[in-house]
Amino acid sequence: MNPSRRDALAAASALAFASTARADEPQLKLATFETEVTIPLGHPCMGGGIAPAKEVIDPLLAHGFVLTGAGKPVCVLALDWCEIRNGAYDALRAAVAKAIDTDPVRVMACALHQHDAPIFDLEGQQLLEKHKAKGAICDLAFFEKAVARLAATAKASLKGAKPVTHIGTGQGEVKGVASNRRYTDAAGKVQYNRMSATRDAAIRAAEEGTIDPQLKTISFWNGDSPLCALSAYATHPMSYYGRGGVTADFVGAARKKHQAETRAFQMYASGCSGNVTAGKYNDGDAANRAVLAERVRAGMAAAWKATTRVPVKTATFRNTELTLEPRSSKGFSEEELLAKLKDDPRPFGQCLAALGLSWKKRCDAGKPIDVPVLDFGGPCVCVLPAESYVEFQLAAQAARPKGFVVVMGYGECGPGYIPIERAWKENDGNLSDWCWVNPGSEQRMTDAIRKALG
Repeated sequence: MNPSRRDALAAASALAFASTARADEPQLKLATFETEVTIPLGHPCMGGGIAPAKEVIDPLLAHGFVLTGAGKPVCVLALDWCEIRNGAYDALRAAVAKAIDTDPVRVMACALHQHDAPIFDLEGQQLLEKHKAKGAICDLAFFEKAVARLAATAKASLKGAKPVTHIGTGQGEVKGVASNRRYTDAAGKVQYNRMSATRDAAIRAAEEGTIDPQLKTISFWNGDSPLCALSAYATHPMSYYGRGGVTADFVGAARKKHQAETRAFQMYASGCSGNVTAGKYNDGDAANRAVLAERVRAGMAAAWKATTRVPVKTATFRNTELTLEPRSSKGFSEEELLAKLKDDPRPFGQCLAALGLSWKKRCDAGKPIDVPVLDFGGPCVCVLPAESYVEFQLAAQAARPKGFVVVMGYGECGPGYIPIERAWKENDGNLSDWCWVNPGSEQRMTDAIRKALG
């Protein structure tokens, strides 16, 4: 064989080998989807705790993406709902998982926690109906239809999946929005009563407290074309609420405007903000909704401008199981909660009891909470449960100091507030009813976070 022919055959063989290797390598692809999940008029808002839906100011939306090529598909999903709890959280993930042919644990779902929006807890609502209580948490039939529509939309999106070549990361400071519920009053006493709308000027004048001022954005690119961006920022997303006007509030407005400006698919998630509100910067005036929206949009724009892109090298999914103890203090035993469900003269008191019983049932069945992570080698996305305090978001970032950790809060919302231990010792008033876990949860949370991200 002459040398030129031998060289040609060797080159052809090498090319064939390289092509085979590339074909064997997993190729990441991403599909995005959006669907409306607005509740009908008359539907309870915030689990029956405030006025039901009287009008729709703006639609409630579900945004998501499906990533394929990293084992079974992974879906990241954020909904303009207040909370998704216990069996409802399981049912939502199971339906989407079936639609995209994956495991429920790989559906990384969260609520944004707007209050003029629904809470879904199937067992809680069933308990109320069983005992003919006046309180109502949610409409079971609407939930089933909304989840079916969402799952079908996720499945249909797969036809438009596009290759992911690069991951982008960027962050921008949000000024004049977040403040901790905890502050020190003029007498030097620790208080926890800074709500989303705080009319007392002295409370607004107090220190900002512990927050995470950075809005973080992770984005997915096909060459120079953005496919999707997910932003997360830690604050309760309410300017004013409770008047029956269904709305995605200021974070929904910021997301909408930012998407129009970038012409890229934009998602938003509320970070760990059980103890973070806009109360320092918001007196409840309706005009502040647009002001807060603009401040969050500016943070999104800053994060987008600061985005740097690197070729995607790897994508892995993993999950850490977390077990939290159901609350056992006075008023939270199964017998006391059942009595409250039957006899509390307040319909919302009945709802609170039903929510507590639903969570207790989950704990008694030995069902852990999932803490999932979608990891790209440096950047990653994780979901933490319920109304976790902002310190847990900061702990997640500290667990990976050289990484870029995007934290989505309000995953499995069954526990309610998940405080740090200091809050118990300082008699945080927010823990009086909307908290269904025992003291000691901080250590369990931080252990799970370190395991998931360390």
